[in-house]
Amino acid sequence: MVKKIAVFTSGGDAPGMNACIRAIVRAGLVHGFEMYGIRDGYRGLLEDNIFKMDRHSVSEIINRGGTILGTARLPEFRDIEVQKKGVEILQKHGIDALVGIGGDGTYMGLAALSRLGINTIGIPGTIDNDISSSDFTIGFDTALNTIVECVDRLRDTSSSHQRCSIIEVMGNRCGDLAAYAGVACGAEMVITNETEFSKESVIEFLKLQREKGKNHAIIIISEKVCDVYELAHEIMYKCGYETRAEILGHMQRGGTPSAFDRVLASRLGHYSIELLKQGVSSSCVGLIHNELTCHSITDALAMPRNSSQQFVKISADLE
Repeated sequence: MVKKIAVFTSGGDAPGMNACIRAIVRAGLVHGFEMYGIRDGYRGLLEDNIFKMDRHSVSEIINRGGTILGTARLPEFRDIEVQKKGVEILQKHGIDALVGIGGDGTYMGLAALSRLGINTIGIPGTIDNDISSSDFTIGFDTALNTIVECVDRLRDTSSSHQRCSIIEVMGNRCGDLAAYAGVACGAEMVITNETEFSKESVIEFLKLQREKGKNHAIIIISEKVCDVYELAHEIMYKCGYETRAEILGHMQRGGTPSAFDRVLASRLGHYSIELLKQGVSSSCVGLIHNELTCHSITDALAMPRNSSQQFVKISADLE
C-alpha cells in the first residue's frame, strides 16, 4: 500500500506545472499520504535532493509559470545502474510512489522505475502537445496564446510595411503550436514537419498572393524545418516582398498559465492521486474528449502522434 508519494518535474518547463504540483500535494495530503518534492527532476533524485511538503509548500503558486521544483534533463538515466541508484534513494526515504510531470523522456524514466518496484504515474507537461495519450498537455494552451499575441503584434507592422513575416515557433516533433496558431492568426501559410515543404512551393505561393494584390503575408513555421533566415532572404529577392524572419524562442515557455492550463493541471494532478489510492501504477493520465483517461505508460509511448494536418488544411482553406 502506498504511504509516501514524491512529485517532480522533468524536461522542458511548461506553464501550469506549478498548478499541477499544488493539486498533487494537496490532494495527497487530504487522502492521508505523506508528500515529498524532488528538485531538478531525475538529477535531483540522484543527488538526494528530496524534501517533505505540506499545504503551505504549494501556497500561492497556481498562477506562477515555470516550476518551483526546478527541472533538468538527464540522459544518463537510461542506464539501469543509474535507475537502481534512484530506487535506492527513494527507498531510503520510504517513498513508494512517484508522480512525474513532463514529456516522453519523463515517461520512459517512470516506466523504468516501475519495473524496479516503484509505483509511478506520469502527467503530460510540455508546451509542444506531443503526448498522444492526451488531447492537450499542460502548457500548450498558454504557449499557444503567447504565440498568437506575438503574431498579432507582428501582423500590425507587417501590414504597415507591406512585409512578409516568417515566424518560427517551437514544436520540434509536433506541429500543433504552428498549426493551431495558423488558424487562430489567419496565417497565409503554415509549415510543419508533417507538411510537404520546399522553398520553391513557398515562393510560388507568395508570388501568386502578390499577383492577387496581397501586400503582406504571415508564414508560421515549426522549428528545425529549415533555416528561416535563408528562406526570408530567398523570398525577398524572388517575390518582391520585404521579408523578415522572427524566432520566438523560449519566450513561448514562460508566463502566467492560462485558465485552461490551470484547470487541466489541477484535474490531472488530482486524478493521479486518485489512481495511486486505487493501486494503479506504471500509468499516465490524460484528457481525451474532455474526459480524464488513464493508459499504461508503455501503451502511451507507443501511440502514434496526433497529426496537426487538419489544422494546417483549415488555415489554408480560410486564407
